[in-house]
Amino acid sequence: MKAMVLAAPGELLELQELPRPVPSDVQVLIRVKACGVCRTDLHVFDGDLKSPRLPLILGHEIVGTVVTTGTAVINFNPGDRVGVPWLGRTCGCCPFCASGRENLCDQAAFTGFSVNGGFAEYTVADARYCFRIPEGYSDIEAAPLLCAGLIGYRSLAMAGSCKRLGLYGFGAAAHIIIQIARYRNIEVCAFTRPGDHVAQQFARSLGAAWAGDSDRIPPAKLDAAILFAPVGGLIPAALKATQKGGTVVCAGIHMSDVPGFSYDLLWGERSLRSVANLTRDDGEKFFRIASNIPVKTAVRPYPLEAANAALYDLRAGNINGAAVLVTE
Repeated sequence: MKAMVLAAPGELLELQELPRPVPSDVQVLIRVKACGVCRTDLHVFDGDLKSPRLPLILGHEIVGTVVTTGTAVINFNPGDRVGVPWLGRTCGCCPFCASGRENLCDQAAFTGFSVNGGFAEYTVADARYCFRIPEGYSDIEAAPLLCAGLIGYRSLAMAGSCKRLGLYGFGAAAHIIIQIARYRNIEVCAFTRPGDHVAQQFARSLGAAWAGDSDRIPPAKLDAAILFAPVGGLIPAALKATQKGGTVVCAGIHMSDVPGFSYDLLWGERSLRSVANLTRDDGEKFFRIASNIPVKTAVRPYPLEAANAALYDLRAGNINGAAVLVTE
């Protein structure tokens, strides 16, 4: 099979011919049709996330078709369409797993980080952590749902009940979550890189009541804010824009250093919290609501061999919506 391989952080991915992987008894072999390019992939690529398995095939927003199944797999058959998320497997027996918080398992494996991912023509995945993709989505349209959608959905749940929500960083996750928020009649304010009028117009087209630069204060105080941009300096700005009793959620797996800020920004029973990974329950709930709305994804396709270009465009902010690699 062909695969784009990361030999070391900071080096360009290299197109290689590799043996097709063989599934274990709990895995499925998947013919990859599409794989989203996530900011987490960029963090691994840049070396922000330490100690990935190397050499490594990135990619954790995988949509494909089951080719063969391991002997213990009972939930998928050859020919089924399947989605593979960031959470690759957990231990299933630690206190976190036992209490429904498998996203915090210390023994978890993560797709495209500690196990190979989907920047390839084939991959294997633990069938117990895969999802069925709702009908109505093409492979390329479904790919961003598997991380941008799932992490965004968990972040929205952590934001709690709110009438006015701020989204800092209007990329793949935000363009999905604004649709769920508007479906729930939540007013949304979108914050972008300063001067990014294209992203601001994109946000307005999806129902944002206000869109502006990330260093601006919105017209009215927010009940909650979600930071998708991995910029620690936005935390004080989001707290300042959020009213007393509100919540600021940091949705990224990596963030630049958080600057010191005055306690009065946090005072007033404001909450500051992070999101870590996802659970399978998040996925089941998210896919139901996404197909009911239905959520639409804006995607820019790239051939597998152009994975480096997709990562560059993601870093530069050149993509409205999500970048997706296609193998055919």
